[in-house]
Amino acid sequence: MKMSYTAEERGNPNTLSYRVFFKNSEGKYISPFHDIPMYADEAQNIFNMVVEVPRWTNAKMEIATKDVLNPIKQDVKKGKLRYVANVFPHKGYIWNYGAIPQTWEDPGHKDTETGCCGDNDPIDVCEIGNKVCSIGEVIKVKVLGTLALIDEGETDWKVIAINVEDPEANAFNSIDDVRRLKPGYLEATVDWFRRYKVPDGKPENQFAFNGEFKDKDFAINIIKSTNDYWKALVSKKSGGELNCTNTCVSYSPFLCTKEAAQAVVDETSPCGIADPVPSDVDKMYYYEKK
Repeated sequence: MKMSYTAEERGNPNTLSYRVFFKNSEGKYISPFHDIPMYADEAQNIFNMVVEVPRWTNAKMEIATKDVLNPIKQDVKKGKLRYVANVFPHKGYIWNYGAIPQTWEDPGHKDTETGCCGDNDPIDVCEIGNKVCSIGEVIKVKVLGTLALIDEGETDWKVIAINVEDPEANAFNSIDDVRRLKPGYLEATVDWFRRYKVPDGKPENQFAFNGEFKDKDFAINIIKSTNDYWKALVSKKSGGELNCTNTCVSYSPFLCTKEAAQAVVDETSPCGIADPVPSDVDKMYYYEKK
């Protein structure tokens, strides 16, 4: 059965109260971390992707892994909503950015490829299609390769993928197709991840494999391994600081009722008027490349 998902906004956009909750086609509230299957079509290696950040936008929206039902909310640093800086020539995120559900980069596992532990989040995806997606959209993607970012000492895989509904999707079947058909995009992706924290006073990020992209098969194997770590997380009696409440994972001790999930959403306020985005979010930063 093909599942479709809808996103429901709660609270006021561009404020600390803003949340995006998820419902399945039965109208039941679900967790985008735990209840949306990793695969949209396992035979074809098509994965589901939860869009957290639409292309060209700056708000660092993410699945709230520590909150009940894991709604999408904006990251907060020192009590302020977090926006990604524009490092010339980039404006905001340069792809639709999000995560593959039912995956987890285990901080207790040292990656044999990178020598670093996981970052405690679902695996990240950069979707390179033409359409600018919306927050909370669930799309089906074809995986093309992956980049291994080492972010403050943690392994943070960045999967490169394309929306299967993109008009050009059939032409993209490997990381080399991206290099050939979208020249400069992969280089810009490395540059973006290398420098995006520099305006915050942090050093440039590092990469495993000298910043080279690994191929599709390698990427799919990494995704499958993070699905194994997620299964262990959602099966055990304690998820640690992560919230594993779900409404669809039958074997999980964190399974909750439809009514309990509804009650969680009812505790939040309905979607209200958006606050303005601070004007300094548009500022452009310039650095000499090292």
